[in-house]
Amino acid sequence: MSQPAVSLRGVHHAYLASKPVLDGIDLEVPRGTILGYLGANGAGKSTTIKILLGLLTPRAGEVRVLGLDPRTESLAIKRRVGYVPENALLYDQLTVAETLLLVGRIHGLTDAVVRDRGTAFLDALELSRETNARVATLSKGMRQKVLLSAALLHGPELLFLDEPLSGLDVNAQLLVKRLMRRLADGGRTIFYSSHVLGVVQEICDRVVILDAGRVAVEGTVEEVRNARAGGTLERIFADVTRPEGEEERVAALVAAIS
Repeated sequence: MSQPAVSLRGVHHAYLASKPVLDGIDLEVPRGTILGYLGANGAGKSTTIKILLGLLTPRAGEVRVLGLDPRTESLAIKRRVGYVPENALLYDQLTVAETLLLVGRIHGLTDAVVRDRGTAFLDALELSRETNARVATLSKGMRQKVLLSAALLHGPELLFLDEPLSGLDVNAQLLVKRLMRRLADGGRTIFYSSHVLGVVQEICDRVVILDAGRVAVEGTVEEVRNARAGGTLERIFADVTRPEGEEERVAALVAAIS
């Protein structure tokens, strides 16, 4: 059996000693898989990704990414992964071409390779007219396309995508979804975090739902749907993560503006 792309064993983390964000996460992500990593706000999704990238050190537990330990081999991991964070910062004064050139040089690519790959990405994403535009002038959707291009530029084995479809128009979303499927079918792994449950249900091979820092649900999409009444991933997610008293909270909100 091949080594998993991602492995977490007994991972704990807390920003405040009295309130763990991750409370004993156990998880394996097989290579060539699109994993939907779900949870309510504050469930620990972004913290998990930061730990896997070596941006945070967990309080306890064992972590492996492509067989490497993020605590001691984070630079080696960064060479082999791509990352699109939910709220990414770009250098507004650089042009699109300069942004890709900067990222490519960081990854040790030649300028010729960056230009060739960048041209292919921007053409496919219908962004080629903006090649020499400054990032500050781009719309949210255009900036997202630049981020996706930068994350793919070095041909990563593993992609961490946090709401990658945010701001994209329908056609661009369809293209990116097909791209993710093609990459996974070719052996690359995608760790996909999103609140758009319909997309997760559509494209993901496996699903994990976090609740209060623990894995509450894990399995293939079909396994998860068959194991719980309700059928849709949205209903299952709500059943697992929704706090008590929802109707009372809705009533209070309505009353506040009545």
